[in-house]
Amino acid sequence: MSIDIFPAISQNSDTSETSEVTYKDIKWNFETDKPVFKNGEPVYVSGNEALKTWIWNALKTERKMWEIWTWNYGNDIFSLIGKPFSADVKNTEVARMTEECLLVNPYIISVDNIDVNFSDDNLTISLSITTIYGKIEMEV
Repeated sequence: MSIDIFPAISQNSDTSETSEVTYKDIKWNFETDKPVFKNGEPVYVSGNEALKTWIWNALKTERKMWEIWTWNYGNDIFSLIGKPFSADVKNTEVARMTEECLLVNPYIISVDNIDVNFSDDNLTISLSITTIYGKIEMEV
């Protein structure tokens, strides 16, 4: 018997003709950085829309910081804060850490065209992701 520790937001997975499980996640409002709810219930999306939620949150989560996540989830970019590296080294490291962070997801095939931009105290990462569902262009 399995116990669901989040019964209020449990989800059923659809299986396609190829027996692959369709990835589902809660829809995310990227402008407010919050999940989307309708009538008090979370709104679910699947495929690339669901992967956008996963990517957004993985790139904003420090790896090994929160006990709720496995040590494979999140990124190590926060470890660069306060380090006296040159801008080129920081950009290269952020790109490498971004790719490492995202490729743990079995639905993500490749991470390409990573553009890193430091402006004041903000880091923006623009990237292209190839998933089993197609291409995604994102800015986080």
